Amino acid sequence: MLVSHILKSKGANGVVTVKPGTPVSQAAEVLSSRRIGTVLVSEDGKSVAGILSERDIVREIGKRGGACLLDSVDDLMTKTLVTCTPANSADEVLTKMTEGRFRHMPVFEGSEMIGLISLGDVVKARLSELSMEKQALEGMIMGH
Repeated sequence: MLVSHILKSKGANGVVTVKPGTPVSQAAEVLSSRRIGTVLVSEDGKSVAGILSERDIVREIGKRGGACLLDSVDDLMTKTLVTCTPANSADEVLTKMTEGRFRHMPVFEGSEMIGLISLGDVVKARLSELSMEKQALEGMIMGH
């Protein structure tokens, strides 16, 4: 299964972004209210300066306490992104996520961000694919 199929199955929810300079506390509110695990830091919703996850925030709270909530997202975000394209396979993305130990990956077409997929999205797609393969094999065995 390709990333393009995963994006289509997610629907048109859009990618949640915050602008550079946003306080970490405000980004945490967005994560909490939207019930999501990450936000992308973007000035225009198309280019990406970085990615900030709930894990990034919790780790910093563990190191420095609540004072980090007054910092800018620019201070905590990951600036070197691992990305994919719509043409990448679910297996390629799953391998990158597992090796990098992260759960969210921006999808780019050229220099423009067009979506975001999560580890859960990829696992769901793979399970669906395996289920279809199982049904096809059972059909062949039963002579259908």
